[in-house]
Amino acid sequence: MVNILLEGYDIGASYLYDGLKKYLRCGMTVAVVAFAFRDDRIRSAADWNGLYGREDGKYYRGIVDGFASYGIIEEDVTFLNYFTDSKEDARDKVEKADIVYFLGGLPDRMTERIAEFGLEEAICCKEIVMGYSAGALIQLAEYHLSPDEDYSEFSYYKGLPLLNDFYLEVHYVGSEVQKESICRVLSERKKKVYATEYGCGAVVVCDGRITLLGDVKEFI
Repeated sequence: MVNILLEGYDIGASYLYDGLKKYLRCGMTVAVVAFAFRDDRIRSAADWNGLYGREDGKYYRGIVDGFASYGIIEEDVTFLNYFTDSKEDARDKVEKADIVYFLGGLPDRMTERIAEFGLEEAICCKEIVMGYSAGALIQLAEYHLSPDEDYSEFSYYKGLPLLNDFYLEVHYVGSEVQKESICRVLSERKKKVYATEYGCGAVVVCDGRITLLGDVKEFI
């Protein structure tokens, strides 16, 4: 299995391209799991389409153009729509895809929605799983969240049972809050923490081998 843990959604960025082109190739199909949205911002299919819809979605073009950088055409990129897809439709999209791609947002809500749709088993069978921000975190069997505008307190959360050897601090800027959280994880969990620098970092795990792309700090 290949796990790609990204800082941001610009997967065509120069610091990523050489490292990802061996995995993302022309002819592959992608299932985009757009389940990490905030409940107070996305309440309906219309709201969801405003972000991810093909016609006028705010993030749609950036996502499909990122994959186009690797020769993956728009027609081969499919989005899972929480509001309009049935559980069977969503599972079918995942099962038919070569790549599962998790978007950013709220990681705990994404894992809850994945469970609601019964998708965990299908996702865990994929050869390539990737995601940015929240979509990186949920690939860890357990992840932590530092206090921010969405989460008022430090806490651990259950992710998907894909990676279990390290923790991840995304959007790292070296703040005192982030440093305190990293120290706490090191003390309580006794595992390495990778911190992806804000806007420029990724961790790639291929069959247990770890490659760092861009600016990633390692805390032991």
